[in-house]
Amino acid sequence: MLAPESQLPVFHQQLRDKLTFSLGWTNEHHAKPQAWTQAGLRKARELMLLPGQDLTPFSARVIEELDRGSYLARKLEFNVSAESRVAALLLVPKGKGPFPAVLALHDHGARFDIGKEKLIQPWGNPARERAAAEWAGRYFSGHYPGDELAKRGYVVLAVDALGWGDRSGAGFERDSQQALAANLFNLGSSWAALIASEDARAARFLAEMPEVDARHVAALGFSMGAQRAWQVAALSDAVTASIAVNWMAGLQGLMVPGNNQLKGQSSFAMLHPYLARYLDYPDVAALAAPKPMLMYAGAQDALFPLASVSQAFAKMAQVWSAYGAAERLQTCIWPGAHQFTAAQQDAAFDWLDLQFKRSNRMPLPVCGEPSK
Repeated sequence: MLAPESQLPVFHQQLRDKLTFSLGWTNEHHAKPQAWTQAGLRKARELMLLPGQDLTPFSARVIEELDRGSYLARKLEFNVSAESRVAALLLVPKGKGPFPAVLALHDHGARFDIGKEKLIQPWGNPARERAAAEWAGRYFSGHYPGDELAKRGYVVLAVDALGWGDRSGAGFERDSQQALAANLFNLGSSWAALIASEDARAARFLAEMPEVDARHVAALGFSMGAQRAWQVAALSDAVTASIAVNWMAGLQGLMVPGNNQLKGQSSFAMLHPYLARYLDYPDVAALAAPKPMLMYAGAQDALFPLASVSQAFAKMAQVWSAYGAAERLQTCIWPGAHQFTAAQQDAAFDWLDLQFKRSNRMPLPVCGEPSK
C-alpha cells in the first residue's frame, strides 16, 4: 500500500530507519580521515562507476573553430567511452599555455534538446542558439558560465550526458527517462553510473590536453550539474577542485512529499542503486577532501530544504577540518532560488582564481550580495 501524500510505501519510515550509512562520516573518523576516505572511495567507485577501467584512446578531432576575441570556440568529437564517440564544445584562451581548465557539467532541467549548450554559447544552429539563450536568461543572468570562464583564461569543456543535446533522440522527454533507466538496469548498469563514468573520462580527457595545466582542473555544475561536479571531484583524480551550485542535502531531508527525489523519472539520472546503504550525499562529496570545493545553495530553493542543506554542509565541514584544510571548503546559502546569477558567478570564479593561485585578490564575500 502507498502513502496518500506520495508514492512511498506506508512502511517507508521503517525502511528509512534502517539507513545507517554504514560507511558515512562520524566523529570517530576524525583522527584518521585518510582511512575513512580510502574505504569510502572503494565502495563509491564500486557502486557509482561502470566496472572495469576504460582505456580507450580519446582520438579527438576538431570539427569547427570560431574566434571569440580572447578565446577560440571549437566543436570537436572524441571517444568518451569504448562505446560512445560524442560531440563536445571546447573553449581555449589565446596566448601561451598551459591554462587552468574547467569541466562544465550541464543540469537536468527536464529539457533535453540542449545539454552542453546550457553552459557554452552555441553557434551554427538557430534552434539551439534560441534555446540556450532562453536557458541562460532563466538561470544565469543571461551569461554562459563557460564563456565567462574562458574570458578569464580557462580552457572549458562541455559534453552532453546521454539523453541531452546531440545524445538525445526524437521524442525523448520526461517520461522516456524511466525506459532508458530500466533498460540500462537490464544491461547490468545504471543511468547514473554511466553519467558518472563518462564524466570521469571527460575529466581525464581535459586534463591530458596539451593546452591544459593538469594540476588545475576544476569541475563546475549547476543543479544536476552540481551533483555531477562534486561526484566527479570525489571519484576522479583528474579533478583538483570543484564548484557545485544548488545540489546538496542529505538523502533523508530530500525524501519529503513533493520533492523531485520521490517523483521518479528525472531522479533516475542521479540515483545509484544501493549507495544509500553505505554513504549519504554529503559523505560522497566529502570523499573529495581535501581538494578545494565551493558549494552554493539558495535560501528560497524549493528543491533543497534549507535545514537539510545546512546539516549536509556541517557534515562536510567536519571532514575538511579533520584534514586540516577547513579553508579549502567554502559553503554558502545565497538569497534567492534555484539559479546561478551573475553575482554568484563572479564570486565563484574569483574563488577559483584564488585556489589556482591565479590571483592574490580576495574573492567577493562568499555569499555576496542578494541575488538579482
